[in-house]
Amino acid sequence: MNLVIPVPGIRPVLELLHHNSSLIKEVWIARQRNLSRLEEIISICDRQGIPVYYKDAMEISCLIPEVNHQGIVAIISRFKYSSLEELISHVNKIPRKSLILALDHITDEGNLASILRSAAFFDVQGIILPKNRSASISPQVIKRSAGACLCLSIVRVKNMVSALKKLVKEGFWIIGTSHKGRISLYDFDWDRSLVLVLGNEQKGIGRATEKICHEIIKIPLLGKVESLNVGVATGVFLSEITRYRLKSS
Repeated sequence: MNLVIPVPGIRPVLELLHHNSSLIKEVWIARQRNLSRLEEIISICDRQGIPVYYKDAMEISCLIPEVNHQGIVAIISRFKYSSLEELISHVNKIPRKSLILALDHITDEGNLASILRSAAFFDVQGIILPKNRSASISPQVIKRSAGACLCLSIVRVKNMVSALKKLVKEGFWIIGTSHKGRISLYDFDWDRSLVLVLGNEQKGIGRATEKICHEIIKIPLLGKVESLNVGVATGVFLSEITRYRLKSS
């Protein structure tokens, strides 16, 4: 599915210019904007032949209402979701244990953006989102993730359970996350190709999805707060998985 989509904000536009500049059709800058912070962006656009247009700030705000665009937006030609088959083909070419995140109906855009930023930082190979009852890639998510979603292979599926079953056949372990898990994340063997499943902010992982999981893992409770925000929890899991794999290599 291809979408024409605006990418707002200084940092997301810079990320896009450095990693995926071929997607950019043009860049809009507010006329009243102080250009000193935008010199690098303007210089890169000039070198790469990307048109820069100076617009009224109100025109930019109308394009992306309720988003703090910082007076700059890149217009990209498309946002292309990958297919599950493309993701599988991609990870099969990687000469190390793969890691995919499956987000089981994460509805808050802020949480999705946080997860995407952590995923890009820890070199996650792919993200799977359900098409229904889930946050998706939007200007707000791009801005909040500082453009991280543009560096990731993101798949949207009609049926999460069917997608996970297909990945099981490809040799992936499906690992659920829950405060009710049987094993601590610090006691699990992460040195395997796996899909880490993260559940909805209120309900957690759905029952049908949980049945597919080979194991349910928890972050051990040490303090007085019973659970973590899903975005924070994702960072904790990815950090430990990375530490474990680096130690094992």
